[in-house]
Amino acid sequence: MALKPYLLLAKPGIIFGNLITVIGGYFLAAGGHFDLILFLAAVLGTSLVVASGCVFNNVIDRDIDSHMARTQSRAMVTGQISIPVALLQATLLGAAGFSLLAWQTTALATAFAAFGFAIYVGAYSLYLKRNSVYSTLIGSLSGASPPVIGYCAVTGTFDLGALLLLVIFSMWQMPHSYAIAIFRFNDYASASIPVLPVKRGVDVAKRHIVYYTVLFVIASVMLTLAGYTGWIYAIVAIGVGLYWLAIALRGYRAGDDAAWARKVFGISIMVVTALSVMMSIDSRLPMTEPLLSLTMG
Repeated sequence: MALKPYLLLAKPGIIFGNLITVIGGYFLAAGGHFDLILFLAAVLGTSLVVASGCVFNNVIDRDIDSHMARTQSRAMVTGQISIPVALLQATLLGAAGFSLLAWQTTALATAFAAFGFAIYVGAYSLYLKRNSVYSTLIGSLSGASPPVIGYCAVTGTFDLGALLLLVIFSMWQMPHSYAIAIFRFNDYASASIPVLPVKRGVDVAKRHIVYYTVLFVIASVMLTLAGYTGWIYAIVAIGVGLYWLAIALRGYRAGDDAAWARKVFGISIMVVTALSVMMSIDSRLPMTEPLLSLTMG
């Protein structure tokens, strides 16, 4: 039996992207301490839950995917994998992921995995993606869950650090997703998906990309102001964030919107990787004293 179609059904690119952020969240909370079992459980458990959500999404979106050029060859569209088999795969992946998180991490980390899963599979895939221009905003909470899972796997509490991670990665999701919607405009339009560029125009989406990039830069620096990271992280975060913003601003005079949006998307991957790496290696340095203090019970 060929395994590649089943692997692709789980969207390995999305799994890898979330893998980077859950690692960042874990090391941010760990503050230099490393528990191999906890780390592997958080990373593998989250990856399995994300994979499960992606398979469920493929099952739900099979009608939409048949209208989009880039997704017409997916296994759920061609019938290469049957619906019952895909549902079984999704269920087994999810059961394994949630079980691992519940067994080896914390109740809060497991709860956030369930939260992200419910947003992505339930709210986003089943309804919002097809019916609301706000689907990207609500769906961003799901994409921002993995770093929070990694963080809460260590701390077991939802404090200011966890809140900042949720905000930072939610804000990051918006320019990232709107850029995809612009360079995949024809696909989304042909499938009647009401993403912002299709529903309200590319120019509106460009402005929103700039707004959310600014909010992302501000939020990312708050980790240092709150004492969770050192100033080396802040310098890198400001540097990559402002570079991303500079590219975003070029959209107002872009001659080729699709090419510009692809660049915004490509840089977004670099930005989220840089932030995840820096929050991992510059976590809670003793040279910094918190300028802000807030704990949520």
